Amino acid sequence: MVDGNLPFDLHDERPLRSLFLDLNAYFASVEQQERPELRGVPIGVVPVMADSSFIIAASYEAKHFGVKTGTQIGEAKNLCPDIVLVDGRHSLYAHYHRKVVEAAETVLPIDKVCSIDEMRFCLMGAERRPENARAIAIRMKEVIRDRVGESMRCSIGIAPNAFLAKLGTDLEKPDGLVVIESRELPNRLRGLSVTEFAGINKRMQARLQAAGIFTSDDMVAADQALLRRAFGSIIGERWWYLLRGYDIEQPETHRKSLGHSHVLAPELRTDQGCKEVLLRLAVKASARLRANDLWTRAVTLQVKGARSWTARRRVVPTQDSVSITETLLSLWEDRNFVGPKAVGITFDELSTAEQVTPSLFDFKLDRALLNKAVDRVNAKFGKNSIYLAAIQ
Repeated sequence: MVDGNLPFDLHDERPLRSLFLDLNAYFASVEQQERPELRGVPIGVVPVMADSSFIIAASYEAKHFGVKTGTQIGEAKNLCPDIVLVDGRHSLYAHYHRKVVEAAETVLPIDKVCSIDEMRFCLMGAERRPENARAIAIRMKEVIRDRVGESMRCSIGIAPNAFLAKLGTDLEKPDGLVVIESRELPNRLRGLSVTEFAGINKRMQARLQAAGIFTSDDMVAADQALLRRAFGSIIGERWWYLLRGYDIEQPETHRKSLGHSHVLAPELRTDQGCKEVLLRLAVKASARLRANDLWTRAVTLQVKGARSWTARRRVVPTQDSVSITETLLSLWEDRNFVGPKAVGITFDELSTAEQVTPSLFDFKLDRALLNKAVDRVNAKFGKNSIYLAAIQ
């Protein structure tokens, strides 16, 4: 059996492609954010107030005493006599989840929401440079703290694939930031329990131990054939590549869209405010297209509010700020929303330059050099040193 997703060239470049965010002690943190008197106090979120029930989330103050998710309430009281038990409020946690998503997307578009407290992001172009990726992570932490609440801490992992990025979030908690570069692999993974890897439960651990794999050191030392036998399938061979930073976990999920969104400040929750912010987002997103050498065939606008509005139009392949702004203004004529709270612009049906066959009669292509010159000026002298008159 041959897995077509496995890389043929073991010298492939393995840049930082994935950023993974894990909200720390999420349910407990939400309760501490909502109730300041609980901050710094050991708390356990519970489904029902009965000693026979279980803790569904523990604050880090409670974890210090050995209380964790799944601990029986009676045992939790013995471990931590001062623990404060709080009834779970799932509607509140869903509300905070939406706030976190909105905040995070002002920094980077979400690739996938993995759970109520986990999400992953794709890094593109210059975002993959370690210093830039780290700056994005720090900014994301700041935005969540400022827009959602000071008790809402998160751990962020950055790595060549989503598997290792998720692992990174577990290596440093709470409020961690771990960057795993390909040059460190696989040695960076030594010294761990195999159950620290996502997907290894107790049953799989027993199978690995039967094959002589007890720790992460054994895992990274194993060759492809041994891992294949230990896992009992081609999955073991895929793990060999994952542990070395190859991006093969979900090859079908390479980013197919790019965009930016923004939660509106109260003074901008007007028709004109929405338009002004969208124009700025369009310029920002089109510059990001060019930075990543991508072209879009479709533009989507969205305004979220009491009554939301979405409009989409397919376009001739472009990365030009002017033509994208013209499309935005044309779509804007048919807007129909009430009570706006957030806006966004998305480009999809993306292509690289090699995949685009431009029309010889499309005058918009003549602006390509101008766009790149503007990008260079703004990169050197600061954002918006030169900008379209439409966003004045």
